[in-house]
Amino acid sequence: MKIKDLSFYIGYDSKEDIAYRVCKNSLINTSTITLNIQSLKLYELVSKKLYTRNIDPLASTEFTYSRFLVPALMNYKGWAIFCDCDFLFFQDISLLFETIDEDKALYCVQHNYTPKERHKMDGKKQTIYPRKNWSSFMVFNCSHPSNKKLTIDIVNSESGSFLHQLKWLKDDEIGSIDERWNWLEGWTSKNNNTKPYAVHFTRGGPWFDEWKDVEFSKEWHSEKEKYLNKKFNS
Repeated sequence: MKIKDLSFYIGYDSKEDIAYRVCKNSLINTSTITLNIQSLKLYELVSKKLYTRNIDPLASTEFTYSRFLVPALMNYKGWAIFCDCDFLFFQDISLLFETIDEDKALYCVQHNYTPKERHKMDGKKQTIYPRKNWSSFMVFNCSHPSNKKLTIDIVNSESGSFLHQLKWLKDDEIGSIDERWNWLEGWTSKNNNTKPYAVHFTRGGPWFDEWKDVEFSKEWHSEKEKYLNKKFNS
């Protein structure tokens, strides 16, 4: 399947603004198609009464649940991608659509991942659950009938396990994509000797002092410099 333009939603956390900026910049710099990139800012969703959940002490980011609003935000039409803000893209996102079709409701990398670290990012507790990280990069077929079950009310009321384990869908409605699109820093390199299409700094990224020497930190800082040069020279 070929596409000419794409809606892309990036999770936004006020504690990781630079991560969002660099992620967005890398996405733009590698893409050959028109991208409509939007940040999922919690205060905006709250002000529009699209997000009404109480604060969850176990939520590691401000977009822990808001990511599941994407089909509703798209009015259940077309294709859209969500990713966490701690991604760095190396490959043209349009190439992803050469490997998917319209039969599935959602595509993701189906990791079998159990982190060893007890904490991640800025000291948040590392939680372990089935299908961990599947929801960190999701390709939504928003027009698929099954995604209409993902209403605003459901997103605001259902449990984290229901949402992050994609339980509104049947298993055969979830398609699998190449692991290189959600390359887990510190994990994927142990079993994959190819090069990533998009690195996910799931444990913590180079913008945190504690994680400044992680895999692909040099590449992240290089992209940060590109972003800053563009920002201050435009």
